[in-house]
Parts: sequence; C-alpha cells; structure tokens
Amino acid sequence: MAKVTRDDVARLAGTSTAVVSYVINNGPRPVAPATRERVLAAIKELGYRPDRVAQAMASRRTDLIGMIVPDARQPFFGEMTHAVEQAAAERGKMVLVGNTDYVAEREVHYLRAFLGMRVSGLILVSHALNDHAAAEIEAWDARVVLLHERPELIDDVAVVTDDLGGARLAVRHLLDHGHPYVACMGGTADTPAVGDPVSDHVEGWRQAMAEAGIPTQGRLFEAPYNRYDAYQVGLELLAGPDRPPAIFCSTDDQAIGVLRAARELRIDVPAQLAVAGFDDVKEAALTDPPLTTVASDRSAMARAAVDLVLDDGLRVPGSQRERLKQFPSRLVRRASCGCAA
Repeated sequence: MAKVTRDDVARLAGTSTAVVSYVINNGPRPVAPATRERVLAAIKELGYRPDRVAQAMASRRTDLIGMIVPDARQPFFGEMTHAVEQAAAERGKMVLVGNTDYVAEREVHYLRAFLGMRVSGLILVSHALNDHAAAEIEAWDARVVLLHERPELIDDVAVVTDDLGGARLAVRHLLDHGHPYVACMGGTADTPAVGDPVSDHVEGWRQAMAEAGIPTQGRLFEAPYNRYDAYQVGLELLAGPDRPPAIFCSTDDQAIGVLRAARELRIDVPAQLAVAGFDDVKEAALTDPPLTTVASDRSAMARAAVDLVLDDGLRVPGSQRERLKQFPSRLVRRASCGCAA
C-alpha cells in the first residue's frame, strides 16, 4: 500500500500543501475554518500521519524538549519535571527526561544524546556542571535554559528561585520562636560552593545567624539531599549529647528524614525540636507534624523555562532580553516549627 503524503491530502482537500502544513502545525499562518475542516476531513479519510522525522530533518528541529535532572526520584525534581511537561504540552511540545544521578559523565551523555536528536531546546538542572558539559553545549551551539541551578561555567539563560533569601526567611522564623540557635543540614563535600541552591541555603542560614549575633561554628552538618541518608545523619545528630533545639534543612527531603529520626528517638517535634525545610514538595503538608518550609512558584518557573527555551529572540547576538529570571521565595508556616496547625 502506497504511503499517504501531504500532497495527497492537499489534492483531496482542494488546497495547497502549505495550507495542510499550517493546519497540522497550527500555524504559522491562520487557516479559514471551512478550509481547516476540509483538510482535517481529508487527513482522516486518507489516514495520513505526519512524518516527524522528515520534518525534523528539514527544519533541523523536532517537537521535543530535552530535560536533564539529577534524580527524578526526589520529589522536588519529580514535581519540577511534571510542571515542565505540562508547560511544554501547552506549547505543543513533548519532553524527553534524563537522570544524571549526580554523575558528571552521565550529564554529558544526555547532553550529547538529546542534542543529537535535534531537540528544540534543552532545560538543564545541572549539578556541578563540568568543563566537558560546558564544551558540549558550546560545540552544538545549543539552545539551553538552566533551571533551579546556575553553574558558573556557562553564562546562559536561567530560571531560579531566591534561594538565599528564602533560607534567611526560614532561619529567622525559627529564631523568632525563641531558640538559642539553629543548626543547618547542608549538602555534602561535593556540593559546589557557588551556583548551587543548597550552597545558597547554607549561606542564607549563615547570614540569618550572623544578623542575630549567633555563631555558626560546629552547627553545620553534612548530609546527602535524600531523606533516606538524611535519616541516618539525623539519628546520629539527634541521639548525641549536643542535640540542637532547631534545625534548618536545605531540602524538604532531608527534613522528612530528620522528622522520621526524631519520631524513632521519641523526640517531640516541635516541643523539643523545631524543623524547617526548603522546596515545599507535596509531601511536606502530609508529614507528622506538617513541615514548615520555603516555597516558590514551580508552575510559573517551568512555564518561564519552556518559553525561554523556545524563544528565538534570545539567540540574537546582543539581545537585551532578560537572561536571568529569579522567582521570589515565600515561607510556608506549618506545625513543625511550633506554629499552630
């Protein structure tokens, strides 16, 4: 059976192949309603299916957006990925997702794979972007938007949260409850000192403590970002002789691990230990007690990232378009800090 082509659809509908293309792609030019109906009827009658591969080869671009995240199993990245998929669907695009597991070589692998597929653009949540990844982006002249993190190695458009300001909000709030000091659960030894949200959370903690005239020495504790390893760190920290009165965790996942450790050790939260996190993942409202945390508008951030990655204006040399979009943080007060439910 001969393959149905766009020419066949145009002949049956009594129009040009260009008009058929406008109907299939919803633009770039408008099509009269009656003409659109004829084209759609012809497509249905002939069983025509657009050849997306051929279209991509002709336009040098597909309807795909690549998205690279450290670990979609973590609630924050899972929720952000879902928000990006929804925003991309609004623009008629689909999203390919790759998980790096915080491994630099895997990030380079996905960069090469997605860019080789001629994606429309790439949304990159990078962890410690290295020289190889930066060189890969430059070699492909890739359309890249950084989301959540903005490593120093590349100066590209970015969508971020006010991580430093949000952390200061959370720590000040814990201190306002009358605690003599607030400990901080930061990242690991591999966490980049600059351009990483967790580093900004730690810096925000330091600033809030300094503003209150409280020393931070010996009160910063390393922990992986996930709840399972943070739970183990929490057990050791909370069972020790110098248990802190309050803890600010750099991620909600860490805070969930700390809450689990406190429950196991029969430490009453918030009467004996106040806890706050950062990210406001869905589960934060369901912990026992519900977790005080810092939130940002993930849906708006995802929509901004998709709009930026598809914006041809940003590719114009000397463009004055906004290249860094920072969304404000807000404190979500729940019971884990001592506020009323």
